[in-house]
Amino acid sequence: MQISNYIPAINSVRNVVDIVLVFIIVYVVLKLLRGTRAVPTIVGLVLLFLLYWLSIAQDLATLEFVLRYAVVYIGFAIIVLFQSEIRQALIFFANRLRLPILRRQRGQFGGSVYDEIVLAVTTLASEKTGALIVIERNVGLRNFVDSGVQLDAAIGYDLLVTIFNPSTPLHDGAVIIQNERLAAASVFLPLTKNPEVSREMGTRHRAAIGITEGSDAISIVVSEETGSITYVAAGNLIRNVDTTTLRKLLLEAMEIPATIAKREPAKAMKEADTEITVG
Repeated sequence: MQISNYIPAINSVRNVVDIVLVFIIVYVVLKLLRGTRAVPTIVGLVLLFLLYWLSIAQDLATLEFVLRYAVVYIGFAIIVLFQSEIRQALIFFANRLRLPILRRQRGQFGGSVYDEIVLAVTTLASEKTGALIVIERNVGLRNFVDSGVQLDAAIGYDLLVTIFNPSTPLHDGAVIIQNERLAAASVFLPLTKNPEVSREMGTRHRAAIGITEGSDAISIVVSEETGSITYVAAGNLIRNVDTTTLRKLLLEAMEIPATIAKREPAKAMKEADTEITVG
């Protein structure tokens, strides 16, 4: 059989693959944009293009002239307005397309490291001591680590509680956990620029949101006013977090099966019986 007989079939398969890929990209983009500030802005851009089309169809020369030159700068405006959303979309695709060999190894210490974090956060919350803990995942935070006080220390309950003690020099700022080690303390993070964030949110919460908007890191915030615990990922806050839920969220975010976490400190288990809820 001649090769030419296969050409229509090959073209059909290519067209199907083309349509499927476009559908996947559009679906993922719409899913990422759903519920964000980008939605009303996109609606406004669509209306602007419709107005441009109307000006051409109805021969509105002046309006067409203004809109034609405005369109040139819309691409730059989109990058400026949606830089955090674009960054999150790129991180989303990168995390799902990355090769297994490039995936960071986690869980070499089981869940014990995260048990120490949960125990420390629970203690800080009960004492209404403000804290901000950032845990690196696949996107590196080296630039933030370098800007703080570098420690490269083993993660422990005593160390975390001591760092956030108001009488110590390192309590002001965040700690960054990198490769299951405490990389740096007293780190100052960029604040979120999302106008939809409640004005009731203080600097600590805004910093926790900001770092997760620009990377795939996760943050844990303890409010010094209420002692509440907040979990932040991809710019989204989960409040009313108790000890058990926090541990579950951490293990899921770090892709560590709960069965790996064999060792759980007795004190942590005792604290888990008393839930710390957000007021």
